[in-house]
Amino acid sequence: MKRLVLILCLLATPLFAVEPDEVLDDPVLEERARVISADVRCVVCQNEPIDSSNAGVARDLRLIIRERLVAGDTNEEVFEYLVARYGDFVLFNPPWKPSTYALWLGPFVILALGFLAVVMALRGKRGQRTAALTPEEQARLEALRKKDDI
Repeated sequence: MKRLVLILCLLATPLFAVEPDEVLDDPVLEERARVISADVRCVVCQNEPIDSSNAGVARDLRLIIRERLVAGDTNEEVFEYLVARYGDFVLFNPPWKPSTYALWLGPFVILALGFLAVVMALRGKRGQRTAALTPEEQARLEALRKKDDI
């Protein structure tokens, strides 16, 4: 039973791809590196932080972050360095500026267009009315019904 609990606890913990040779000796710098890494997107995996990515580029980014921190950079300076090298795409929360307006506003525009399409579709169905049958169509319908009854 204890083994099962231990296994479940291990499965519930987040898995990190940070390798032992990447970990800094200074726990404060390592914690800063982890905080920064959580906000940096793997440019290969795209929707995965570099801390949990096994891609080679993610490893390089983790090493760059640690090198910059050891060199004395602040967290903001590390982010600026990464953005200068990889662009705003590398950040999970890119800044609000003209080049990222589409990124920030795109989901809302798509949602509004979808809502508008649903409203127009419902409005179009409400306006549809079926025309009454002409006397010839009514007679033909009655003939078909009588034919099915036989």
